[in-house]
Amino acid sequence: MRKSTLFTSTLIALALITSACGKQDATPQTSPAGSPGASATAQSGKPKDGGNLVIAVTADPEAMNPIYAGDRVTLTIDQALYAPLFQINDGKKTFYLADSLTASPDFLTYTLKLKNNLTWHDGQKLTADDVVFTIDKILEEKQHSFLRSSFVIGDKPVQVKKVDDTTVEFKLPQVTAAFEGALVQVFPIPKHIFENEMDIQKSDKNNKPVGSGPFKFKEYKQGEYVTLERFDGYFGGKPHLDSVIYRVAKDPNASNLALQNGEINLKLIDPQDFKKINDTGKFTTIPYFEGRLAYMVFNLNVDALKKKEVRQAIAYALDKKQIIEASYTSLDFADPAASILTPDTLFQAKDINPYNTDVNKAKELLKAAGADKLKLRLAYVNSNKAQTSQALYVQQKLKEVGVEVELQPLDSAAFSKKALNKDNKDFDISFGGYIMGFEPDAYKSLYMSTEQYNYSHYSNKDFDLLWNQAAIETDKSKRAELYKKIQQVVADEMTVYPIAYTKSIIAIDKKYDGLKEAVTKPVVMFEDLSKIYVK
Repeated sequence: MRKSTLFTSTLIALALITSACGKQDATPQTSPAGSPGASATAQSGKPKDGGNLVIAVTADPEAMNPIYAGDRVTLTIDQALYAPLFQINDGKKTFYLADSLTASPDFLTYTLKLKNNLTWHDGQKLTADDVVFTIDKILEEKQHSFLRSSFVIGDKPVQVKKVDDTTVEFKLPQVTAAFEGALVQVFPIPKHIFENEMDIQKSDKNNKPVGSGPFKFKEYKQGEYVTLERFDGYFGGKPHLDSVIYRVAKDPNASNLALQNGEINLKLIDPQDFKKINDTGKFTTIPYFEGRLAYMVFNLNVDALKKKEVRQAIAYALDKKQIIEASYTSLDFADPAASILTPDTLFQAKDINPYNTDVNKAKELLKAAGADKLKLRLAYVNSNKAQTSQALYVQQKLKEVGVEVELQPLDSAAFSKKALNKDNKDFDISFGGYIMGFEPDAYKSLYMSTEQYNYSHYSNKDFDLLWNQAAIETDKSKRAELYKKIQQVVADEMTVYPIAYTKSIIAIDKKYDGLKEAVTKPVVMFEDLSKIYVK
């Protein structure tokens, strides 16, 4: 699962997010100006080797290690540094390090076969030992990987063992429909690098990572850039580009200017900037749904928000279509959201209470709760244009029902630090977003009582039990009903206010091609940068 401000500043849980991606556009969409998109390959002939690609990112990576990567920036960089076992697109597996995954007839044992002759960037062999080590460290509580809950089923961990150098066996404590969705999140880390590290998350070795992806680490200068260079031994074939540079560009206006000047070649752009960037004719612009939910979360550590009537009142005071128009320019770039599950996720319920605007009801609920003179602090990432617009809108609309809102714009690092504090009382409400993929079990890392990314701090044993039951239920109709209950509980309790299912917009210089083969991907923009080349 992997997460944009609560996501971009966390993840995402979202290693969960991006690896467990569901239905998405595999073919780049041409812009109204007529960018070349998928047809350019035919026009330009054989892909050319050489050249560099400069990608804008909004912050420094938090930890260049995939068992901790939850924010958009780190996930984007790790996607090129590390290779997954496999990916799932449109419900179909694409194997990377793995050659196959086979379930036993009783679905309690899974056998994973790795490709032969895999190597790490330092030349060491990548074997079953590395996969077993990675899962063991994910499961080790003191390592604090947010992926752990995905490999604990009914309070019992999945057992993993090496059969031979290319074969790994997983033993499940009980049948679960969510196991493949958990395994798709795994990007192995090298045992020979980390086996003697007591705290992998804080290890200095993360600053000079050794991966297995198409590009290997070269240099990291904090606050400026991360440079990766081509890995000629990549099992998927030698990448076309010589290097990929991730340039830290916190100011969106400055990064847009750098994009237009050619200092940056690829970035996500805001809807507010789409027309200006697209009209230059210099870029292939690709708007696509990436299964992302933009939302507002209520901090239940704060006394004023412990009453659900207060939280419901705030929901009734707002208008999602107005929020979308204010923050994404139009409904062309986002759809109003009711459920915490996105449309690409299995078992998304369509009949969840959308909290249609009702100002009188909002006032009545606030008065009944004794909160008709409420003061709230709203935190958001100051470099995020959509969130800045959302903050101003919420401040204005809540004022109309008697709620005073103090805005707290923060840089992404400060926001992330505060949000991840389980005792956080520095703000009352905040904005975020996440991309969790097709498997709904991935979402539990955001909502269960003890999970690190449960930003609302809502705690309910019965609610946790629903998540655990849904993960292991193999009857599809029964599983759908359990997830419907989960979605309804969040709506009734209003711990998270879903705002919109948003589109992301990629802008890449037209001198690059291979975009169709690289495949658009939630969070990280492209699944395989080895396919991109300079025309």
